[in-house]
Formats: sequence, structure tokens, C-alpha cells
Amino acid sequence: MVKIRVTKRFFFESAHALYGYDGKCKNIHGHSYTLEVTVLGEPIEDENHPKLGMVMDFGDLSKLVKETIVDHFDHALLLNEKQNQFVSEDFKQQFERIILLPFQPTSEKLLEYFVSLLRPKLADNITLLSLRLYETATSYVEWNLLDN
Repeated sequence: MVKIRVTKRFFFESAHALYGYDGKCKNIHGHSYTLEVTVLGEPIEDENHPKLGMVMDFGDLSKLVKETIVDHFDHALLLNEKQNQFVSEDFKQQFERIILLPFQPTSEKLLEYFVSLLRPKLADNITLLSLRLYETATSYVEWNLLDN
């Protein structure tokens, strides 16, 4: 059977601040993130299957990533949980989406986290092959199964 890669691109806005960082990124600032998710599999050959010829329906992949990542991280402030001590209750009450993470919210660590969220939710016949997260139009980080 032929293996085919299927990729879908997603967009979300988030702000973050890097705890203890020695540059401008220690301040709260935002990014227009682009996330590319690539899965690998064999097209369905069962003539009676409604997804005949597909590796994974783009709509199913979109729903999975949207529910697992985009809906949670879009328009959120991402902070290292070590910064919780600096976030007042008034601040938390004022804003709906403050996500305290057990890691530094760099693009690299976010991508690693996204992999851990998506992999268990894919069908056994679908492999998460790669993720690419653009922090800016010219800068991205990439996770690839072949490297791990």
C-alpha cells in the first residue's frame, strides 16, 4: 500500500511571557501562530467505507485539532506556572483565558505539548508525522516523528 501524508493548517492568536528570560520576551507579547499538522497513513480501500480513498478526512483532522488545541489556546495568555505568584486574583477575574503551564511557553515546548495532546487521539492506522508551529511569518519550530 502507498503511504500518503495529509496536512492541515490552523491559525490562532496567543500572548505569552517567558519567565526569567533575559530579553524582550520576558514581557507579555502576542503572536499570530500558524500550526501545520501532518499525519501519515494509507488511503481507505474498502468500497463500502464512507471515507473511501481518504487517509483521514480533512474535516475530521480539523475538528480534532480545533477541539484539542485551537479552541483552548486561541486568544489566551500563556504563562509558566512559576509566574502564578505574580498574577493577582483581580487579573485572573478580568481575563477569561490565562493558561498556566508546567513549562516555559516557548514555541518549542508548546509544540512538544501539542504532540502529546494529539497522538493519543488519532486512530491506530494514522500516524502523527510532523507538526510545524510558526511564531512569526519567518520563524517556526518543527517536530518530526523521524527525529524522535
